[in-house]
Amino acid sequence: MAEKRDEERVCVTGAGGYVASWVVKLLLSKGFIVHGTVRDPCDEKNSHMKKLEKASENLKLFKADLLELESLCAAIDGCTGVFHVASPVPSAKVANPEVELLEPAVMGTRNVLKACEKAKVKKVVVVSSVAAVNRNPNWPMDRPKDEECWSDPEFCRTNQDFYSLAKTLAESEALEHAKKSDLNIVTICPSMVIGPMLQSTLNASSLLLLKYLKGFFSY
Repeated sequence: MAEKRDEERVCVTGAGGYVASWVVKLLLSKGFIVHGTVRDPCDEKNSHMKKLEKASENLKLFKADLLELESLCAAIDGCTGVFHVASPVPSAKVANPEVELLEPAVMGTRNVLKACEKAKVKKVVVVSSVAAVNRNPNWPMDRPKDEECWSDPEFCRTNQDFYSLAKTLAESEALEHAKKSDLNIVTICPSMVIGPMLQSTLNASSLLLLKYLKGFFSY
């Protein structure tokens, strides 16, 4: 991680989640002032962040919604970098994927990037997913999947894999935005996210592993 200037601020969206909590912890350990967005700063599920080293002096939690641009602007104001981690990760089938998954993922990414432009953020890291890559039945089996490989939206819709569709469309939104703006945007595509947890609730990848261990899946 690059050496920071004094009082440098970084925003982490969806700060209470598995990946984001570890990002917050790392940033605090490096001396950054961290703005974390959560739906409710007073919710007990976010209490683990207040226990992190240096959190009492360098962590500020903001009540924000991905679909409310002004709330994101308030959280990102004054920041030189942003980690956009927030995105719905369902642990079961959702009733209305357009509203529960696609809109927050795509419109949420758009709003975060708008807020970043307003704040003149220097760099944005958008956390995508391997789900935006590996759902492509037409990709040659003997060819490694690289930046040219995207999950096929129609394949995702046909198979009702709306999480993969949401992550594909959201990452596409971010990269298209980068072409039209001065923002320095990079994306990363993590796969299974398993390891020690900072939060009190299981993340989706750990829950999947637990189901395997309990024999809920068989092949």
